[in-house]
Amino acid sequence: MLLPLPAVTTPHVAYLDARQPVGKRVEDLLRRMTLDDKIGQMTQAERGAMASDPSQVASLRLGSVLSGGGSVPTPNTPAAWVDMVNTFQTYALSTPLKIPMLYGIDAVHGHSNVYGATVFPHNVGLGATRDPDLVERVYRATAAEVRATGIPWDFAPCVCVSRDERWGRAYESFAEDPSLVITMETAIDGLQDGGVLATVKHYAGDGDTEYGSASGDYKIDQGVTVTDRADFARLDLAPYAAAIRKHDVGSVMPSFSSVDWTEDGVGNPVKMHASAELIGGTLKRGLGFDGLVISDWEGIHQIPDPSAPAGSPLPTAGQVRTGVNAGTDMFMEPNTAARFEQVLKAEVASGGVATSRIDDAVRRILRTKFELGLFEHPYATADNAGQVGSAAHRALAREAVAESQVLLKNSGGLLPLRKSAKIYVAGRNADDIGNQAGGWTIDWQGRSGAAIPGTTILQAIRQVAPNVTYSLDGTAPAAGADVGVVVVGETPYAEGFGDVGGPQCGWCTPAQNEPKSLTLQPGDKAVVDRVCTVVAKCVVLVVSGRPQVVTDQLGEIDALVASWLPGSEGAGVADVLFGRRPFTGRLPVSWPATVGQVPINVGDRNYQPLFPYGWGLRTGDHGTPRSADAVLDALFDTAQARVAAGRGGAGWAADLAEADRARTAGSDARAYTLVRKVIAG
Repeated sequence: MLLPLPAVTTPHVAYLDARQPVGKRVEDLLRRMTLDDKIGQMTQAERGAMASDPSQVASLRLGSVLSGGGSVPTPNTPAAWVDMVNTFQTYALSTPLKIPMLYGIDAVHGHSNVYGATVFPHNVGLGATRDPDLVERVYRATAAEVRATGIPWDFAPCVCVSRDERWGRAYESFAEDPSLVITMETAIDGLQDGGVLATVKHYAGDGDTEYGSASGDYKIDQGVTVTDRADFARLDLAPYAAAIRKHDVGSVMPSFSSVDWTEDGVGNPVKMHASAELIGGTLKRGLGFDGLVISDWEGIHQIPDPSAPAGSPLPTAGQVRTGVNAGTDMFMEPNTAARFEQVLKAEVASGGVATSRIDDAVRRILRTKFELGLFEHPYATADNAGQVGSAAHRALAREAVAESQVLLKNSGGLLPLRKSAKIYVAGRNADDIGNQAGGWTIDWQGRSGAAIPGTTILQAIRQVAPNVTYSLDGTAPAAGADVGVVVVGETPYAEGFGDVGGPQCGWCTPAQNEPKSLTLQPGDKAVVDRVCTVVAKCVVLVVSGRPQVVTDQLGEIDALVASWLPGSEGAGVADVLFGRRPFTGRLPVSWPATVGQVPINVGDRNYQPLFPYGWGLRTGDHGTPRSADAVLDALFDTAQARVAAGRGGAGWAADLAEADRARTAGSDARAYTLVRKVIAG
């Protein structure tokens, strides 16, 4: 049952007059605000900290409330979300100036905190589609589901460039090359054209940190990007420049990571949240970003403060002063909002933070709220709850899943399969929708098992083929089977706990408490061996957030598919397995031949992966090439066929990877030259 909503009155003041220009409304409101009002607008608290006493939204003058991963109302239904958001909004509007609060959430592959929402493939799978129009539609559907629950702000998309698959957030990246990441930034348009404020993150270099540079138990997440300014601009900064200049993104989130410039010697890293050079300088002045900078979860708490005594409560005065002066506008202080406000007010009083910096931050926040229409329409409605998990959105997700599948090997044209074939399905990821969805699904770290409604890969296969035998571990008799389909890979994880060699998640499901690895788990390897040595023809699907090294078993595998983390619609996997749709996906990251090669990326010297960046066999009849794109696709097909036959010539992997990168960057002529070189052998 929704709460009765109070009427929103509109006194005759400029900032409440929708006919006035936004700039005039901002300035009119700003001059009416006290310092407490302004600092409140710069503060964001977590819903869990507010739920027992939502009047804190008013007493703290909060500018924003958020839901962290797994932080949901009870029951976890669209109507309950709308009710909760409106409750917080009622308190925000009870303040003298009636400034609406802005609710935010991490909807990074669909509105995946909400039970019943459409869960799309993670970004690594979307990068494999090479289809920016599809990505825009996926994020537009996400926006519709987010808005249907009363939320106007999404902390997505991640536009990081993932340079090391040992990183526990690698699946949040579209690609290892900035050109492809930039191509997929249509995600921003999908969200913002759908009425949701998009946030590009994590600014900048979070995917380029060095393994072993992180603090605590983490290995690479929140670590240090050791680089010079030229490489940083080319690899790590480029997606943000495009997001601002081409897509007018509304908000940016700094990274937990640090940057260590090699120009002045290695060993003096600066936390991104503390970098006035990169936030106030490069981002705001250099790139001309005029939107809102929101900190990450307690981001300023990681800023070193040598002046603070050991055991001081966080955030300290030094952390607040440094973070605000670096250029962040709103601060995600999930459980420490009151302390943040007290400390910042004291810093302004002492001169540690100038009022001009406060006013700059508040102008950006207010402008965002006016542009979103929150002053005219502060309350949400449950009328659009049917958008959440709708048939149309699930059909779109199924399409995205099919396009994301990358066919790495297909000996003898085994795929697509015949519907009439006797199929033996095995593997722990065949019938586990939680594993299929990955991290940031219902819980922060995801959840193995029946976490969400949807269709598992096994269920999807059974919907197509009438003669299916399933064995979780591959021990059931396989006599008479025409083909084995083994579905293996990873269990869910997210940042930190997903780092290879990182800590275990003590509160996650037992299946998730396995060492994170770039190779298949022993049980998965055993199932592959067990099935592929008994059944004459064997297909292996790898459901994972990153490549898994399978070189030692490749000889016994007839067809190998990178399925990534497809989400709730496993039917998309069956669509390509049985030829309802063709395989068209291409690797957005290099697939290593050995663990020792990692990190391995397109453009590296001595580039010899098992499958290069851009690799992806196609199935189906694509007809006679009639466009430049189709001609190039056909040439790639020919080149890959020659490689599979052992006639690609020396350096074929580097040539194909560079050809794909050139094509993405718009250099078709170079792509033609490189592909023809491979064909010539």
